[in-house]
Amino acid sequence: MATNATPAKIAATRAYGGEVVLHGNIWDEANEKARELEREEGLIFVHPFDDEQLIAGQGTVGLEIIQDWPDVDAVIVPIGGGGLIAGVSMAMKAHNPNIRVIGVESSDGPAMKASIDAGSLQTIDCRTVIDGLRVRRAGELNFSVVQRFVDDIVALPDREIFDAMLWVMERCKLVIEGAAAAPVAALMHGLVKMPAGSRVAAVLSGGNINLDQLRTLTWN
Repeated sequence: MATNATPAKIAATRAYGGEVVLHGNIWDEANEKARELEREEGLIFVHPFDDEQLIAGQGTVGLEIIQDWPDVDAVIVPIGGGGLIAGVSMAMKAHNPNIRVIGVESSDGPAMKASIDAGSLQTIDCRTVIDGLRVRRAGELNFSVVQRFVDDIVALPDREIFDAMLWVMERCKLVIEGAAAAPVAALMHGLVKMPAGSRVAAVLSGGNINLDQLRTLTWN
C-alpha cells in the first residue's frame, strides 16, 4: 500500500493476517513495489482492479441492486482504477441495457475521465487525497468496459466529496469513506442529469476512514 493509505485499511489488513508493505505516495508507486516483490520473492500478484475475476466479483454489487430494485433507472458508482464500475455496469446492462451507469471521480485526479475524453488510456498527475480514488492510470480491462457500458463520468473536487461524506454520516447514520461519498456528492451538486422522479441508486463502496482526522474537527 502507499504510505499514506488510510490507517483503518492498514490495520484491517493486518488483522486479517496480511503483511503490509508501505511504499510510495500513490497506488501506482505501491503497485511497482508489489511487482518488484513478485519477481524477487516468487509471490502471486493479484491486481486490485484490472483483473477479470475481480471485476466479475464486483459485478455482484450490480446484481444485488437489481434483485432489490428491479425498476432502477440509474446507478452512480465511484471510480478509482475502474474495477467496481466495470463489474457493476456489465451486470446492470445485462439486466436492462437502458439503465444509465454514471461514474464519479475526483476532479483532482480523474484518470478514467481523462482517458475516455482522449480515447485512450492516459497517465495523469493525480492530486486527490481520497485513498480509494487516488490512481494515476486506470486499468486496461476497466477502460475497455467503461468505454462500452458506462454512460457518463462526472468529476468534482475533494472538498465537495468530503462534505458529502459528512452529510451521509449526519443524515443517513452511515460511516463511509471519501471514495464512497463521491456518488452522493455528484447527486447533491446536480451533476447527475436524470428526469424528475427517476429511481437512482448510489453505490457506497467502503468504510475505511481515519477517525483521528474527524476527532480534530470542530462541530457546531
